[in-house]
Amino acid sequence: MVNTVKEPRSGRKILVVGGGPAAWRFVRAIHGEGLGEDTVTVLMDEPFVPYDRVALEQIFNDTEKDLTLGESTLWEQPGIELKLNTRASALDRKNQTVTTTSGEVFPYDELVLATGSRAVKIPIPGAEAAHVFRTINDVRTVVSEMDRLTKKLGRAPKGIVVGGGLLGLEAAEGLKHLGAEPTILDVAPWLLSIEMDQGGGHAVNAQIEATGIGVETGSFISTINRDNAGEVVSVSVANGMGDEADVRVIDADIVMFAAGIRPNDDLPREAEMRMGERGGLVVADNCQSEDENIWAIGEVACVLGRTWGLVAPANQMAEAVAKNLMGGNETVEEFDIATKLKFDGVQVAGFGDRRATTPGALEVLFADPARGMYQKIVTTADAKTLLGGVFVGDTAPFDSLKPLLGRELPAEPAVYLTAAGGGDGIPDTELPDDAILCSCNNIDFGTIRQSIVDGNQDVASIQKATTAGTQCGSCVPMIQKTLKQQMKKMGMTVSNALCEHFGFSRAELFAAVKAVDGLDDFYSVLERFGQGEDGCAICKPTVASILAQTRKSYALDGGRGTLQDTNDRNLGNMQKDGTYSVIPRVPGGEITPDKLLAFGAVAKEYGLYTKINGAQRIGMYGARLEQLPEIWQKLIDAGFESGQAYGKSLRNVKSCIGNSWCRFGVQDSVKMAIDTENRYKGLRSPHKFKLAVSGCNRECAEAQGKDIGLIATTNGWNLYFAGNGGANPAHGRLFAQDLDQETAYKYIDRYLMYYIRTADKLQRTARWAEDLDEQFGDAIEHLRSVIIDDSLGICADLDADMQYHIDNYEDEWVATLKDPERLKRFRAFVNEPEAQDEASRLYVLERDQIRPATPEELAAADAEDADGPVLITGAKIPVGAPA
Repeated sequence: MVNTVKEPRSGRKILVVGGGPAAWRFVRAIHGEGLGEDTVTVLMDEPFVPYDRVALEQIFNDTEKDLTLGESTLWEQPGIELKLNTRASALDRKNQTVTTTSGEVFPYDELVLATGSRAVKIPIPGAEAAHVFRTINDVRTVVSEMDRLTKKLGRAPKGIVVGGGLLGLEAAEGLKHLGAEPTILDVAPWLLSIEMDQGGGHAVNAQIEATGIGVETGSFISTINRDNAGEVVSVSVANGMGDEADVRVIDADIVMFAAGIRPNDDLPREAEMRMGERGGLVVADNCQSEDENIWAIGEVACVLGRTWGLVAPANQMAEAVAKNLMGGNETVEEFDIATKLKFDGVQVAGFGDRRATTPGALEVLFADPARGMYQKIVTTADAKTLLGGVFVGDTAPFDSLKPLLGRELPAEPAVYLTAAGGGDGIPDTELPDDAILCSCNNIDFGTIRQSIVDGNQDVASIQKATTAGTQCGSCVPMIQKTLKQQMKKMGMTVSNALCEHFGFSRAELFAAVKAVDGLDDFYSVLERFGQGEDGCAICKPTVASILAQTRKSYALDGGRGTLQDTNDRNLGNMQKDGTYSVIPRVPGGEITPDKLLAFGAVAKEYGLYTKINGAQRIGMYGARLEQLPEIWQKLIDAGFESGQAYGKSLRNVKSCIGNSWCRFGVQDSVKMAIDTENRYKGLRSPHKFKLAVSGCNRECAEAQGKDIGLIATTNGWNLYFAGNGGANPAHGRLFAQDLDQETAYKYIDRYLMYYIRTADKLQRTARWAEDLDEQFGDAIEHLRSVIIDDSLGICADLDADMQYHIDNYEDEWVATLKDPERLKRFRAFVNEPEAQDEASRLYVLERDQIRPATPEELAAADAEDADGPVLITGAKIPVGAPA
């Protein structure tokens, strides 16, 4: 098919059939080009102005939600006419007319087909009783039916969603929001089978099940069964194709089909135009068909050999046709088909070569499908050039990596595997100007930076000026980050707004939430102080942390569990093989022989690796999620409590042996450390914090390398603040000398509460003190004025806040174990509460203990290398057993 460059002429009739996002984008683009004497008529078969189908699931929450795309004034512009409730039924290519179902005839000089697609209804008995999920009215019908069923049945209706793709997941979430108990049926072995590779897909299965939605993969629906009144009562489901398949019956009250889409290509098909193998009007790379006056955009276009069901390709096609009708020669190239799922409590994203099909492609990954955690980066064989990525459970690397597709990575791939603890986190790389920031609208970083230089210095202004982030919204956090980088480069004051959903800084939001009673979940905070329908990866965990600090209620109740990262959500640190560590509190490092024996007995019973860690505590490693409650019950019965090694909270108080045994000690550092740890245990904060107590100036506990340090003197205790170890160490700063215990605690109380109130998100005390240096010249002098002199008049409040924490402390694992509802979180599989995670994990027996096998060891085992290590596996590993 040959591209034809059109010579624009005045007074053309441009007819657009279809009124979805692609049609809207085309009209907006051609209006921007300048219509002159041309006219544009749009035939929309729905009663609505073109709306955002990407946001259709919001209608489940609010049936009157306005999803209108762009400014409605577009349809009032001279030369533009929108005809609602107008369905095209016939195309006459010879006479260049389109006829509607009402008999109205529309002539055209140029015809743009933007008819989109329709939901597939599987041809099975009872299919007419199923609902679909494509239009506003489709969703409104489901909402109405759910209301009727709930009232009639007096219980939660059982919903079946057929199809486990993006639409199926959104449909299931919508049913759940309406009060149903949904189950997804899909023929593939895993959900999102088009978007995900096998590892990512199985992780998605686990993520979705963890939200309370059932997942039945490898399931072929064969019949929708109804009673004599025509009400749905069940579905028949086979485990395969053909007569040999086993069929089971699943109770159901409502069924939704979301099993794919088909192009609405009846018009060109009946006009005997060339169609794609799987439907869609075949067009050249300029979106022009075999008929030079007919164009196709969006889901009805078969371009580059296939149809495309995403926003970004539709937008690029629409922009290209708008330019081509004005004399341009625009073509489309391979599209960005990156996806980021918007689903409460579920994080899924992918881009590029997700299945590593590029010759020589290298996969660097971390996987724990049973826990719903999977991260994979695909690179060239030399591990330098980025080819793709898949992220499930933790999508933090997606925003930074996607713009680097096809470019050299600035760091080792493993650094980006945040779920596996990839070093110091994602590198803060400034991406090149020609890298694409917004895939939906094809906006690069250079355009965003120039917009900022031109004076658009908040996210909303940038969105209005560039259109970036105005459709799916997944790139808005990157816009925010780029804004801060550019403004700092320009020497301008950077907004401390938490994100696009909250204009407050973290400190301001903390104060606001603390001051208002009744704000106990994310959405009540968003409604009161934020904007938008939902939050993001920045504000959700931040608000969860603030609520945990201010409300002192169980950290995972009230919907806060889904806001947390994996470690907080499961009250344990996830390890590289998807199992968890169990680390009880050992205040001051002091432990009795009986407790040591009890700890050892539990570790031996469950076959776990044990180690004395750097925090003077003992830890066991390799516990599965469903084992955590029974392990913690045994430890609590033995007198232990949670060490909260997973939380943004106090980790530990380290101590030397002190004057109880050491001949150099001048104070009882062990007792001081135990008292201190018991005072501040469970205190949630912007980031983790650590303390240490040394019994003399020999400093064996390394107190000056901790967030808070106490060093004994003959007259009391010297107090140090803002130390830090790790990748960016900082020496503690002397705050006060020769303090008694009561005064030391008073100052520490105020210091911690002031830090919690004013620090930025995920900011350690050392970095917070550096910010105070910039603001006030000297952080310690400022802190002395606030904490000792009460220069801000807040010391009484800080004291009261700390006392409130001490009075209301409850061990999170004790609180979990006494509540059956909370224990439901700790299941391997939501739909099989008693099932165990029997995923095969391979271990090496080393120094009489197990450890996860390395990739090299796994490869050697696969190759049956006689010189390779002997690997052991199983649900329970017998420590010390011969391999």
